[in-house]
Amino acid sequence: MPFRLRASSTSRTVETTGATARSRQVAGAIAVLGAALSLTAAAARAQTPPQPMSRTLAAHPRVKEATALLDKWLDAQRAYQRIPGLAGAAVHDQEIVWQGASGMADIERKIPASPATLYSICSISKLFTSISVMQLRDRGLVRLDDPVEKHLPWFNIKRTHPASGAITVEGLLTHASGLPREAAFPYWSAPSFEFPTRQQIIDALSSEETLYPSETFFQYSNLGLTLAGEIVSASSKVPYADYVRTNVLTPLGMTSTYPEIPVEEKGKRMAAGYGPVTRDGTRALLPLFTSRGIAPAAGYASSALDLARFASWNFRLLGQGGSEVLDANTLREMQRVHFVDPSWETTWGLGFSVTRSTPDNKTFVGHGGSCPGFQTQLSMQPDEKIAAVAMSNGMDVNAGALARGIYDIIAPAVKAASSDSTGKLTALDPSLERYLGTYANAWRGETEIMAWEGALVAVALPSDNPVRGVTKLRKVGEHVFRRVRPDGKLAEAWSFIVAADGRVSGMTMNYQVSPRVR
Repeated sequence: MPFRLRASSTSRTVETTGATARSRQVAGAIAVLGAALSLTAAAARAQTPPQPMSRTLAAHPRVKEATALLDKWLDAQRAYQRIPGLAGAAVHDQEIVWQGASGMADIERKIPASPATLYSICSISKLFTSISVMQLRDRGLVRLDDPVEKHLPWFNIKRTHPASGAITVEGLLTHASGLPREAAFPYWSAPSFEFPTRQQIIDALSSEETLYPSETFFQYSNLGLTLAGEIVSASSKVPYADYVRTNVLTPLGMTSTYPEIPVEEKGKRMAAGYGPVTRDGTRALLPLFTSRGIAPAAGYASSALDLARFASWNFRLLGQGGSEVLDANTLREMQRVHFVDPSWETTWGLGFSVTRSTPDNKTFVGHGGSCPGFQTQLSMQPDEKIAAVAMSNGMDVNAGALARGIYDIIAPAVKAASSDSTGKLTALDPSLERYLGTYANAWRGETEIMAWEGALVAVALPSDNPVRGVTKLRKVGEHVFRRVRPDGKLAEAWSFIVAADGRVSGMTMNYQVSPRVR
């Protein structure tokens, strides 16, 4: 049987009962009456405006080394995987310590990618829907144990397991509802990727059936989070997109995040989406889709910078407590594991994915997104207050691996810079800068000679994770270095070829000559 983890009885997020529950419901009902049905009041309750991000760590030598490696690594990943464009950001608490991009947002229109480029974030949309549900829960308008049909009387999917418990709001957010993955339409199918309208989804519900009893197995469900969005609209009496803009996005200053794909930005800020690499190494340009009725589950567009702001809000609220869009305890509740699949392979919070990485045993929360022409990932490590954002307009890109690479590169540098109270951590010796550059590798890709931890290193590109493949070099003679083994002992020689004018033209290692190309 799966584990369902409940909130502590001491937390303010525990569902209330009896008179208290009734009073909260009455108060919530009153709050949603009036002009615009509480939108103004809700916005007023969004509490403090977003705080300006500090700029402290980004200038530290260690962080500058890491960001230089990030730029080189992402550009190599893009080039060798034939990815049209990539954008990303790294966050430490309230500071964006790195932002970068490579390639083209729109090849046909020759628009370069940037950290401000808009991408479809697809299933990362689910985070904003889930936050909206929890806002309404805290206002007494929704309970996590509410059956879906309490808010959506038209919810008439076939129940194939009579002994099953109710399909609840919590089941939707944890993907443990027993619902199928999709609404009854082939909207993930090329070439049209035609998504159904809200009414089409409602009309087709009676033709679908549950897969298994609720609270039994994990089944990722776009249908489930679509229904969660419908509950937001039904319980607030406000159209879904309007509710999210007013109560979540605007208070967080996320001016470049849209609950629906902004088709008016096509050819401008909105990236074009491209299909997977074919046998001949090309990618097809895909039509810009709109998710229509599936928008609460997969319809949003955003930028790397806006998702970085969202990550900083998470760290700020969890670190400072209080209330900003959500109560801090509510956000903590969402990022705890609420459902564990019987296989122990899948864990999920309330809307947030919650994973434990190996072998470092670190917890990451966030979400990924995969839509026609786009792959994105937001990963946050709450203990270190470090987040990584990766966005691409290639359909087969592993954005999760890119985000993990960003984290692995930036996290050690941030840790070193944060603890450098004495200023002893310095940059690379300027006399070694002449060797920095890109060298052709006859066997595979390139070798990048870079600064890392104040020393000269060699990094093989492309690489799934360049930090794990860093080769440290120690100078032992004029233009001659030796590889430093993990035990500190010196190994084979790396020699640089230097012309009479002092220009470095190549390097040799094991009698292999690698010309300098950049």
